[in-house]
Formats: sequence, C-alpha cells, structure tokens
Amino acid sequence: MRDIEAEHVHIGGLRAYLARPLGGTDAGMLLLPMVTGIGEQVREYAADLASSGVTALVWDPWHGRSSDDTEPQRLAESMTDLRDEDCLAEMGILLDHARGELGLARVGVIGWCLGGRFALLLGARDPHIATVVAYHPSILVPAPEHHVLDAVDHAARITAPTMIVHAGADTVMTTETFAALQSALQSRSVGATVVHVYPGAAHGFSNRPRQVDPVNAAAWTLSWPSVQRFVADTTATDG
Repeated sequence: MRDIEAEHVHIGGLRAYLARPLGGTDAGMLLLPMVTGIGEQVREYAADLASSGVTALVWDPWHGRSSDDTEPQRLAESMTDLRDEDCLAEMGILLDHARGELGLARVGVIGWCLGGRFALLLGARDPHIATVVAYHPSILVPAPEHHVLDAVDHAARITAPTMIVHAGADTVMTTETFAALQSALQSRSVGATVVHVYPGAAHGFSNRPRQVDPVNAAAWTLSWPSVQRFVADTTATDG
C-alpha cells in the first residue's frame, strides 16, 4: 500500500476531492458518490483506491454539501435537482482535468447508487473511459421525470470493461430491470461484462449505516476488494 495525499480541490468552477498516491501514477478513477456526496465514507473509498496506486477524483453532486454537515433526507430531497445533461457536463470537466493537468493515461469511472446510474451513462457517452463500475445503480422503472436518459439503453453502448455489483434484495432496481441491464451489457460486441450478485443484500449496502445488517456488511467486505482488483486490472498502463 502506498502513502497518499488528499484534499478538496476546485476544478473549472467545480468543487471536487482528490486523493492520489505520493510519487504519482498514470491510472485514475472518477468517483460518483451516492446521496451522501463527498462525505467521510466516500473520501475513504478514494483513499483506498489511492493507496492501491490509482488516483481518485470525486465529483460533488451537491456543490459543497455532504452527509458530513447535512441530514441524508435533505440531500435525498435534492435528487430531483440533478439533471442528467448538467451532471454529465460536470463530470466531463473533471475527466478533462484528470487526463490533462493530472496526466492520467487511463481513467475509469465508479459510482454508487445514483452515481452508479451516472457511471453507466458516462461510460456510454465517453468512448475513452477505461473501465466502468456500477455499485447497486439506482435505475428506476418507471423513471422519475428528472431521469431523461435511459441507463439500460445506454449500457449497451459502453465499450469499456464493465462491472455491476448487484444487491440481491434491491428494491430500487427491480429483478426485471437488472435482467434487462445484464442483457444490454452482454449484447455488446466489445468490453468484458462482470456481474457480482450478493443475495439478500439491500440496495445501498455499501453505505455504512446499512451494514448493521450482517448480510450487507458481508456483501461489502467481499465486494470492495474484488472491485479494487478489477479497477487495478483495467486501469493499469504498464505492460
């Protein structure tokens, strides 16, 4: 494990969080948080990736607020303010910074819950994405009004290796939607598809408060190391 440096940064008028290994790296991931924003736990995800040798740049959906200072319910009420194209444009600014100023040769994207859905959309939109990881993505059917882009349809357009971490007892993404997502990914002519299913685990099992349930805790303990290995394998630039 490598020593890291981490700090909040401002990029193109956007607030973000950057964690990277000392001495540098040319592999990176754009992190798209759950409803918590850049809260303590998401910063820990970034630190984990950075200590493994992958630069982590975190998008801030709430432009300054997070679970550190705002009740989760209040953050959840703001989700209808997240417009697909506006959010993807912000992520594009961060990707440009990662590939430019940060000098990252390969950059992937990983998202949790609402960020998991955006990871699929961004992976479809940007053909240079190195890898896509979607942790229990929040894909609702019928889609709420502010979800104007179809994440399942977009998933079929992703060319990067893609990993889905699915909660077997998910009540946000239904079994039928999960099957449609798998079918879309497996219809691709390029890009490996890796699907991990954790029976009995609830939507958002990666969120620490939900890990009081031992099934959710076990799902996180098993899944996170696997995801980190997948990220390392798909963003490595040597050899």
